[in-house]
Amino acid sequence: MILFLTEMWERFSYYGMRALLVLYLTQHFLFGPKEAQGIYAAYAALVYLMPVVGGMIADKYLGSRKAVIIGAVLLVAGHFMMAFEGTGGRENLTIGATTYELQVEGRDQNRSIFAVNGDERTQITISPEGITRVGAAPAAAAATDAASPAASATEGFPAFTATDGYKLETVRDLGFGEPVLFFALSLIIVGVGFLKANISTVVGALYEENDPRRDGGFTIFYVGINLGSVLATAACSYLGIKYGWAYGFGLAGIGMLLGLLTFILGQSWLEGRGGPPHPEMLKTRKVFGVPFEAVFWIGGLVTVFPVWLLMQRHHLIETALPWLAGVIFASVVGYVVFKLRGAERSRMLVALTLIFFSVLFWALFEQAGSSLTLFADQSTSMPSWFNAPMTQMFNPGIIVIGGPIIAALWVWLGKRNMEPSTPVKFSFALVLVGAGFLLLTWAAATQANVDFRVPLLFLFLTYFLHTMGELCLSPVGLSMITKLSVDRVVGLMMGVWFLSSSVAHIAAGFIAQATSTDTVAGVVTSPELALQTYGSIFGTIGWTGVVVGVVLLVLSPLLKKGMAGIH
Repeated sequence: MILFLTEMWERFSYYGMRALLVLYLTQHFLFGPKEAQGIYAAYAALVYLMPVVGGMIADKYLGSRKAVIIGAVLLVAGHFMMAFEGTGGRENLTIGATTYELQVEGRDQNRSIFAVNGDERTQITISPEGITRVGAAPAAAAATDAASPAASATEGFPAFTATDGYKLETVRDLGFGEPVLFFALSLIIVGVGFLKANISTVVGALYEENDPRRDGGFTIFYVGINLGSVLATAACSYLGIKYGWAYGFGLAGIGMLLGLLTFILGQSWLEGRGGPPHPEMLKTRKVFGVPFEAVFWIGGLVTVFPVWLLMQRHHLIETALPWLAGVIFASVVGYVVFKLRGAERSRMLVALTLIFFSVLFWALFEQAGSSLTLFADQSTSMPSWFNAPMTQMFNPGIIVIGGPIIAALWVWLGKRNMEPSTPVKFSFALVLVGAGFLLLTWAAATQANVDFRVPLLFLFLTYFLHTMGELCLSPVGLSMITKLSVDRVVGLMMGVWFLSSSVAHIAAGFIAQATSTDTVAGVVTSPELALQTYGSIFGTIGWTGVVVGVVLLVLSPLLKKGMAGIH
């Protein structure tokens, strides 16, 4: 229960912030969609890479419990720092000799753009053809081939200006807002590195190797993750969009603080599980006069600074991280091949194979935080009381309801020797996530309204299919790591499991960037082109998921044999 509550509040903070992040980048800091999705991909990739290091440190020195506490403290600091907005980006529009500042009212789908110059404030719309003053005569607005601004019936902002008749310049908030943003994200990245893999390891330590309750236990733990997610997505999205970004991010910080307090106060309930491998060494050993345990607290803070520098150069992360991840993965494979024998080796090889296939699943599934959020904002019709970040509530909400049902189903099938093997469950996951995107592709082609928006129902159904796939893979994947891994490296293997998500987020970033179209002041300029682009890319990745899932299903008997008695 303590782990359930701790992870619930930690996920409350993480997913509450994630629901807002891409829109915060595009609307407040005025990053283009491609740039924003690149930043998100780099951030998410590092979030899932850091547990590789955190798992190793916990296995060898700290133990899982102490690592979780260090991570939680860093997370509290990072989430609260996200509430410091700065001034944000500014978009300047120059027409002839006059420069206007573009200001946007609202954060939901009904955003309005105003061109401001002194006391003059004019509402405008922007399309691929040019800029139109709201209320201008249709004839003026139709002058799309004009090389210069069309004549206005009144003095002030012109009725219509063709694309080649104006200039846009984005002024970045480089002095305060962006540095604070990237520092906050860096604190969260390092904090998750200490916490994420290790709290899962503590859950695994509560069960014996072939305990039939293990899969169910991890699924219940996973429900805790998603209960926090659904509460956070609803609350943080509402506050962030309705009242301001700082309110949404501040609430996420409060959630993480509650998670930290829950874990600290509930230590006795864990009955010593997840303690340091050599407790006396932490108490007596010193490094340059500093207590050994304090070295890791200091090291965590110091690590934040290089991560901060990297986050401001996300293109470097996108280039280097796949190579680094490949080296780490190859090193683990080498360890398995040359250091292990018999059932230990075959089980570990199966685990690594399934991790490899999971990369594609996560690359598709993790469009939720980037391209699917922007799809909700740009190309989905929704009621006025709902907003784009709230669509991320679909996934955890379905898990909270369906997770216990799926857990009970696996138990029921297991008692009758009918439960699918882990490789088969992984193949189901890939087919389902691919099918979700194919449904959205069909909806984009046939169900869009005159504003080039599809009904919210289809996005919900896409999330439903994705979530069913997630329930086939993710909780079972966590359980698979603890079942198939050698005890002495289970923390490292849990880190490698999250490493697959790290690589997948880089791939997800490239996919999401391919869906990007032009925006001005965070508002898409061509809804028609945006919908067409989403439909094309989603169709390609949808078929990829389905085909690879079928291939894995064909390979599953061979993988099941390699599991050597582990189901």
